[in-house]
Order: sequence, then C-alpha cells, then structure tokens
Amino acid sequence: MKKWLIVGSVLVVGMIALTLLFLPGAFSAKQQPSELEIKLARLARHLATPIEWSDAANPIPFSPEVLGDALHHFADHCATCHANDGSGKTKMGPNFNPPVPDLRSEYVQSLSDGELFYVIHFGIRLTGMPAWGGKDPKKDIESWKLVHFIRHLPEITPEEISAMKTFNPMTLEERAEQEAMDRFLAGEDVEPPTEHHH
Repeated sequence: MKKWLIVGSVLVVGMIALTLLFLPGAFSAKQQPSELEIKLARLARHLATPIEWSDAANPIPFSPEVLGDALHHFADHCATCHANDGSGKTKMGPNFNPPVPDLRSEYVQSLSDGELFYVIHFGIRLTGMPAWGGKDPKKDIESWKLVHFIRHLPEITPEEISAMKTFNPMTLEERAEQEAMDRFLAGEDVEPPTEHHH
C-alpha cells in the first residue's frame, strides 16, 4: 500500500509539473522558477545522485596548497558564471534559468562533499552547469580540490578575491589592451592603452 502511495504522489507531482511546464511563456529564460519548481528540482537532483557519490568522502586531504590550486582553478574556469566570491553575481549568472546559485548559501553548503563533486564532475542537465570531469571520475582530482574551495567560500578573504582576479579569463577588449601594453613596453611605436574603469 505504501509503495502505491509513493507512486501516486510522484505521478501527481509529475502532472502538476507538466501542467506548469506547458503554460504560456513557461520556456522563457526570463521567467524565474517558482519556489515549488526550485524545491522539485532540488529533490530530483538529490534523488538522481547515486548513493555511492552522495556518501563519498573527499579523498584529497585539505592543505593550503590544495586550496591554492583550487582557488586558481576556480578563478580560471568557474568564476565567469559563479563570481570569484561564489555569489553568482556576474554578467551571466542572473541570466541563467535557474539562476546560478550562491555557493556560499546554506543550501549549497549543506550538500555532502560527494554531492558537490557529482555536480562538478557530471554537471546538471537542462541548466547551464556543464560536466567538467573527464571520463573516469576516480581520476578527477581537480573536482575534489574544488569541493574544498567551495567549503572555504563562506570565509573567503578580500585578499584572496583580489588574487583571483589575476587568474580570471580576459575579455577580448582586455586581451587587446594587454597586447597593446606589451608592445608599448617592448619599445614598439604604439600609443599606450588607456585604462577603463568598470
């Protein structure tokens, strides 16, 4: 009887979700997900994480060197969407649907190390979160290092955030300015680039 109640509940929730999905404008990325959608998506993601990963402990011991590697990696690969401080407040972050989460939030920090690894390595379908890991998750040391960094984000310092800026990918405009400055410093007859303040 209990089994059929669970099946019935899942079917009812599925029918409600499908009804919401096919309302006019439901596929627009400008319309933010409702609280119900967010809760259903989080539940589905949690249930879809294999137990072997949700229960997995981080095999990489924490050290200042590991944190430094992860800080560099995060700034270079993740901060474009997540921001150096993990807030998700970037040009792109709020435009995703669902929006890029605040990695410092109570919800994200409540995920197990294994769940965080699973999200980084395998990505999340139908969101902007790509799968970063290679074919063999057992060899994905970088993602486990990033788990340590995500745990550190609620206590990240202004000095660390400032240091991360040197590792952030450059825009085409910034790259052109850097190349012009390099040519100027090398003695070529070019005007020094003017600095832009954002």
